[in-house]
Amino acid sequence: MSYSAHSWEPSRRGESQDGCYNPIMRKKEREIVDPERLDELLSSARTVRVGMAMGNEPYVVPLSFGYDPVQQQLFVHTAKEGRKIDFVEANPRVCFEVEGHVAPKEAEEQGCAWGLAFESIIGYGNMREITEEEARVAALRVFMRQQAGRDAEWTFVPKVLAMTRVWAIEIESMTGKSSI
Repeated sequence: MSYSAHSWEPSRRGESQDGCYNPIMRKKEREIVDPERLDELLSSARTVRVGMAMGNEPYVVPLSFGYDPVQQQLFVHTAKEGRKIDFVEANPRVCFEVEGHVAPKEAEEQGCAWGLAFESIIGYGNMREITEEEARVAALRVFMRQQAGRDAEWTFVPKVLAMTRVWAIEIESMTGKSSI
């Protein structure tokens, strides 16, 4: 679903013009359609799970992140090399998942009647490295604000910054779902 407050494209079942699969929400009554609620979920979460693919091999990794609703981007950081880097350099297209307020829904002794109360977002985009120093620091400040839960004049040790790669996940589309 498209959200007028954002530039994300509407999701439609099947292939989009760019050849990517765009699912629609099957249980429409559970869809989170309020853009402010989606921003709130992304702004309050501390972990994003990023799905990547290289050839026919999938890879999902949990990462700490920061969300900038103005730029519609998630910011993450990595080491200079490793499996994540190999995957994103082979294919920058990613899927991401964020969740909040997860709790079991109990149903006495009926095991198959149990479920989860949750809110989640699944989105798609491209992951690109931020190489310009000022933009890297700005992205890391967004990251720190989210992880620390407060604003501050964050500084970064140059030696550590030199060993760190900073990435933006540019959100192209996303859907939110709630079973609360």
